[in-house]
Amino acid sequence: MQRSTGLLLVTALSLTATAACGSGEPATPSASGGAKAVSITVACQPAKSAPKERQAWDDDVAAYEKAHPGVTVKSTDQQPCFDPKTFGPKLAGGQLETAFMVPVTNYDDVIAKGQALDITAYTNVIKNWADLRADHKELVTKDGKVYGVPNVHYSVGLVYNRALFTKAGLDPDNPPKTWAEVREAAKKIAGLGGGNVGFGEYSGGNTGGWHFTQALYGRGGSVLTPDNKQAAFNSPEGKAVLQALHDMRWTDNSMGTKLLVGWESLMVAMGSGKVGMMLGAPDVVTDVVTKFKGKVDDYGITGFPEAKASLSGGEAFMINPKATPEEAKAALEWIDFRYNTVGKGRFDFARGKSLGNPVGVPDNAVFGDSPTGQAIQADRVKNASLPVTNYESYVQAAGTVPPKAEPLFAQELYAILDVPMSGVLSRKDASIDQLLKDAETKANSVLAAKG
Repeated sequence: MQRSTGLLLVTALSLTATAACGSGEPATPSASGGAKAVSITVACQPAKSAPKERQAWDDDVAAYEKAHPGVTVKSTDQQPCFDPKTFGPKLAGGQLETAFMVPVTNYDDVIAKGQALDITAYTNVIKNWADLRADHKELVTKDGKVYGVPNVHYSVGLVYNRALFTKAGLDPDNPPKTWAEVREAAKKIAGLGGGNVGFGEYSGGNTGGWHFTQALYGRGGSVLTPDNKQAAFNSPEGKAVLQALHDMRWTDNSMGTKLLVGWESLMVAMGSGKVGMMLGAPDVVTDVVTKFKGKVDDYGITGFPEAKASLSGGEAFMINPKATPEEAKAALEWIDFRYNTVGKGRFDFARGKSLGNPVGVPDNAVFGDSPTGQAIQADRVKNASLPVTNYESYVQAAGTVPPKAEPLFAQELYAILDVPMSGVLSRKDASIDQLLKDAETKANSVLAAKG
């Protein structure tokens, strides 16, 4: 999920003129070189509710510290790793970790306001930097300076519960390709009774607006005009999104009666095995199983129905501008170890399989088809705990559907778009035209204020 909103002044790396003109190595010795003890804070430790994954993280911290004498790693366990409600205040208050995660929608804002350290002289710490996709590196580069390490790339598909499909008489190997088929499948799943929901959707917490955007893009619409100065979602495509949800909720009764607000709510429901389908990227499958106790064999993902475009996003790790050169280098060494090394950290698929994780999900394309990307994929397939064919239709679709980035000022706009999503899911008599008109007025006011 998720993604977006952020907000001190940059403390530039203190590199000597000699170093700047030399090999590109930082002027100061590395933290692991014995210069002095260094303590760094890092984001994204798994929550206590996922004890096996948390232990694996702690094991990685111990391995990293052993390989880097003098460095102490302190972890924070906020999950999800990025929370739009707390990110801005924490960043403005100087409370973020040495290494923190930023969604792609916030890159420009964080960089422009001097809230991420210029790490240009340190990119050689990331051993396979050259293999990271050029288009993602470009997103964290401003005026020739690098401010982050790309970590995730995703595009949205349709996540579905194969077990519920089977129970409802649907073919789990032939998931819906059109919205009409989604609607019919949802009715059959809801018809099972027992609290089963055919299609799950968000209504608030900025996630409602986020999923509205996903569905809007799939139908060929846009949130903003090409110049980013006016709202564009009050359109036939926007109306179609809300009408479809309204009809599934109130005509088909296939969406349940509980309003889902915030990222975790739908993930919990999906993990319970009671939700047939939802929009999401492959990491939904991983999170549902590892964090929300879903059964590893139950989930598949396919292409976005009738997709004219697919919301594509991602995230990068950035370094706190208050970090000393020693802290910055140590933090990047952590990122390199935990997130960028084949067979280690997040790419330790053998360990993931032993923990019962759904290994085989195509959940990260940040390395593309580079040697590193190929090695990661080969290791993933080698250690797969799920049939990779469960995700083949998604892989095929992701390679052909045009990606479309999240809109500028995404979180502010998502909060506004929460309202029409909540409206059609909570009120049978909701006026879709009025909901979109009101949201359009609010969005244009925000855009005008942003200049």
